Amino acid sequence: MSLLKRFLSEIRQQVREQQGDRLAAWLQVEPSAPRQYHVLADELRTAFADSKALDNAIDSHLPIEDDVPDGQATVWPGFQAFVKEYLVLWRDIDHDDLLGAHELLSALVKSASPFSSPLSPLPFLLSPLSPLLLPMLLLFHAHIPPPRAENWTSSASSTAFSHPQYGAMLIQVCKSLSESLARFTLELNRRPDLTRRLRVRDDDGGSKSVAESSAEIIQKIFKVCLMDRTAGRTPEGKKACVYMFANLVLKLLFACKRTNLATMIFRNMSASCPPLRLYPASQRVTYLYYLGRFNFSMNHYLRASLCLEQAYLQTPPQLASHRTKILTFLIPCNMLLGRFPSAVLTQRPEAQTLTPIFLPLCHAVRSANFMAFQSHLELHRRWLWAKGLYAQLCYRLRPLLWRSLARKTFLLTYVPPTEADSRKAATLDLACLHAVAVFVQRQLEGWLPSNRIVRDRRPSNVNAVFMQAITSNVQVPAETTLVPPPGGPRKLRANEGLVCGNMPVRLLDVEMMVATLIQRDFMHGFIAHVQGRFAIIGAKAKGPLLAGWPGVWQAICEHKYDQPYDPNEVPGWVKT
Repeated sequence: MSLLKRFLSEIRQQVREQQGDRLAAWLQVEPSAPRQYHVLADELRTAFADSKALDNAIDSHLPIEDDVPDGQATVWPGFQAFVKEYLVLWRDIDHDDLLGAHELLSALVKSASPFSSPLSPLPFLLSPLSPLLLPMLLLFHAHIPPPRAENWTSSASSTAFSHPQYGAMLIQVCKSLSESLARFTLELNRRPDLTRRLRVRDDDGGSKSVAESSAEIIQKIFKVCLMDRTAGRTPEGKKACVYMFANLVLKLLFACKRTNLATMIFRNMSASCPPLRLYPASQRVTYLYYLGRFNFSMNHYLRASLCLEQAYLQTPPQLASHRTKILTFLIPCNMLLGRFPSAVLTQRPEAQTLTPIFLPLCHAVRSANFMAFQSHLELHRRWLWAKGLYAQLCYRLRPLLWRSLARKTFLLTYVPPTEADSRKAATLDLACLHAVAVFVQRQLEGWLPSNRIVRDRRPSNVNAVFMQAITSNVQVPAETTLVPPPGGPRKLRANEGLVCGNMPVRLLDVEMMVATLIQRDFMHGFIAHVQGRFAIIGAKAKGPLLAGWPGVWQAICEHKYDQPYDPNEVPGWVKT
């Protein structure tokens, strides 16, 4: 008996006994598969190069049985088509050809996933109007010619996994193949020299990346698992793998930077998915990690913090590399919420590589040091950009820098009233804040202190009378301590200036920034335009600093929204 016959006979026995786990272990596709799979591939190339011969072998040794005893199963047309695609993969695959291997594996997973036929009558038969539509449907189908032989595979393959009675048997097979497809895709995604020419066309005429097309294939399986109607207190059947397939899809979408497409995944999960707590810890942590990253990319930092924090807490401490991946987004997310990493966290092993990147930014925000903030961002720009963090930290942390700048200006300029019963409100002169902002802007442009415009020690070979004549002609304005650098102000990018690049800071810009901070509750008070001051509300009860500059995290938690909003509710996170 040939190896193919023995291989198909073993599959038939596993299907008959409904042993899905053994079937998944039997249908291997990785290059590291045992030697007999490669021997089988040689036999397929030699004796079954013709598609017709392969079809005959499957019909003979993997037949569809009409009378099946109770407790047993039989193959179905979709499963036969799936097995044929599996054998074609081993016959034609060249593991050194990543593009070809990915194409064959994609075809195999497609043959297991449900691709509905446009002529399928199932939606009509399930409709309440089916008694009226059925005669019309049958008449319509009477004029449709039967599918040609070459279309048998594609039409039958649409029912492999979605078979109502035996489809759940393939859940582990689909899981194994989808994981292999994801690994192939990510490896291929790291080879832009190969994928640059390979773009998949969608139905609308647009192009898709390899990762995006693979995610779409796995998403078909995810939808079947999500629509499974298996009842029970614990997830069973196809629904037991719904989070696993969702995680694979999310992994590929984030790899190809199409995070916006994950919106539908989370919307579907909220609608008809079991609670996340019922699933294994590995699936919970992975799902919360991607849900947190999705909300972070959508600027929902409070939701992102809730997801990433739970993912971090549910990851064992010994998995330091996994915790590092989570902290890579949890730390900047909390920074944007006004919660900086504690000394305890920065001493943990998983934070050692992240502390030198994020901690100096925290110090710069606390001290309103725009120079240190910009220089440190530039130092780690490439790493932050690769992680998708640069733009968020560059622009979203800027209000916190302005808040600290206004607070420091108030500390330097405010003179408390001498009378104990004084009713005079504590205020910040916006002209003072404007002067400080202009000073910082000129520092960013490279302006120098006026006392450094002339060197302290003159070169010995220069005439002293000549140097005296030059220094006498240097005009230092009396109203400033900074002078332009010899080569002129440094050219700033748009994100490096206080307003926009080298644009000068106006008093109106300062008023607008203070108004923004008031609107976000980062500063508590109001602007008196006539006096040109920021007046603090509640300074008598709490003191001017605590009243005028409440904690950022406290302000975010206590912020009043125009519409009902539960900060602890995260769309996509099913808790009950």
